[in-house]
Amino acid sequence: HKKVKAIVIGASTGGPKVLFEIVRSLPKALNLPVFIVQHMPKGFTKSFAERLDSECALKVVEAEDNMDIRSGMVYVAPGDYHMVIEGEKLRLNQKPKLHGVRPAADYLFESAAVKYGKGLLAVILTGMGKDGASGMISIKDEGGYNLAQNKETCVVYGMPGFAVSSGVVDEILAPEEISEHILKIVKVKNGTGI
Repeated sequence: HKKVKAIVIGASTGGPKVLFEIVRSLPKALNLPVFIVQHMPKGFTKSFAERLDSECALKVVEAEDNMDIRSGMVYVAPGDYHMVIEGEKLRLNQKPKLHGVRPAADYLFESAAVKYGKGLLAVILTGMGKDGASGMISIKDEGGYNLAQNKETCVVYGMPGFAVSSGVVDEILAPEEISEHILKIVKVKNGTGI
């Protein structure tokens, strides 16, 4: 595999539980940034980021406009804002909703594809609608790697289903397999001694 430089994750209905499972499994030694779009209303994403942070080895924050991107950090898009990557910074905007949602995973995925190219690992989790599929097409075009949650474990197999039917998903996995897969691809040993 090519060296992974960043991870992007998109989720909606049923996503928080799966995100906890995945992010909790990422060790402190994960020397790259992780960006998350979880469809949630304004006000909910801050407490969600704080809860994730309290249970994870990595530092989890709700993203702010113009925030510097650092390795070993997890950035959660705030409710009611799209989050995109520009150079070494995160930018937030209030462009119209995409697929009826803001934040939209597509905007994050597309900007990350441009920035990280072959070094991008993307994950699409349970959720209604088709957000993330077109972003995954961009990621594939740039040589990145796409994972989708399997139908059996999804609360709603909308977002992963659309991505899979677009033909751009490399692996379709259960949440615990997604965690293992990330660690394998990133080649981080999961243990307390790191």
